[in-house]
Amino acid sequence: MKLFYKPGACSLASHIALRETGKEVNLVSVDLMKKRLENGDDFFAINPKGQIPALQLDDNTLVTEGVAIMQYVADSAPESQLLAPVGTLPRYKTLEWLNFIATELHKGFTPLFRPDTPEEYKPTVRAMLEKKMHYVNESLSNNAWISGANFTIADGYLFTVLRWARAVKLNMEGLSNIDAYMARVSARPAVAAAMAAEGIQ
Repeated sequence: MKLFYKPGACSLASHIALRETGKEVNLVSVDLMKKRLENGDDFFAINPKGQIPALQLDDNTLVTEGVAIMQYVADSAPESQLLAPVGTLPRYKTLEWLNFIATELHKGFTPLFRPDTPEEYKPTVRAMLEKKMHYVNESLSNNAWISGANFTIADGYLFTVLRWARAVKLNMEGLSNIDAYMARVSARPAVAAAMAAEGIQ
């Protein structure tokens, strides 16, 4: 398989899921500004959406959208317990968090990464994100992992997005549950291996 990614971007969550399942994958870095692969090839020829992550399976089938990729990876390795079985409540709690992370957190950061976002709008964006960070912090008060007793694909995704908070200067002061959570996730061998492979800390 090939994972098309950008170091430290949202594709890290899919990379973590793959590492957690022990699947062999080749990493292909993408220049998202130029839409070019590391060898110069046109990324649009691989993924017409021009976005990462994209997972190319051994039969050349392409799976796109991080949340879909993570679910595919987890379901293909049920022994990893990255996603509970169909029909069980823990599965839907994980999917609930995946949706919250994708729509409320991940997309919430987008204006802070865009060079054309007006500076006067950024404090509003930060304030909205900081409010949601408090919700995440409170949600971690009784559980080691975000959706319950087990580390799931939602944790890999949440960890990936929370890493961006300091880069965009969110006020994370006093969010001790998040601090402890980030340390727990970082300590997982699969997470450490994914970050090392992407050359990030």
